[in-house]
Amino acid sequence: MEYRADDRSVDAEQFIEFVNQIWPGNYELEETREALAKTVNITAYDGETLVGCIRLLTDGYFFGTITELLVLPEYQGRGVGSRLLKLAKEHTPTMLYFGAQPGLESFYEKNGCKRSLQSFVIERDRGGA
Repeated sequence: MEYRADDRSVDAEQFIEFVNQIWPGNYELEETREALAKTVNITAYDGETLVGCIRLLTDGYFFGTITELLVLPEYQGRGVGSRLLKLAKEHTPTMLYFGAQPGLESFYEKNGCKRSLQSFVIERDRGGA
């Protein structure tokens, strides 16, 4: 397994193929490319195959968040997510705040994360005028 901190070589097409195996959706190539350029991407590769990724969004001083921690299903339970989380802690310039999918809280606690503030969501109105 090869881990890359601040992986600027992550290809949007490869990322879309990867993320669709975990969170199927209709991802746009250009928007994905722009999103990847705005985050610190820490990746895990098995050979040429992207098998895990944690993305950090930070202002570099006050605030940072984990946008997602993704590991291919067949690689889950092998320590990939734990290693990505450790690398995020080593490479973030800020404290990281994030939400966890229900049922995954124990994974984060096992990896030294502490429960914090309740999270909220403001959804963007994508409707017309």
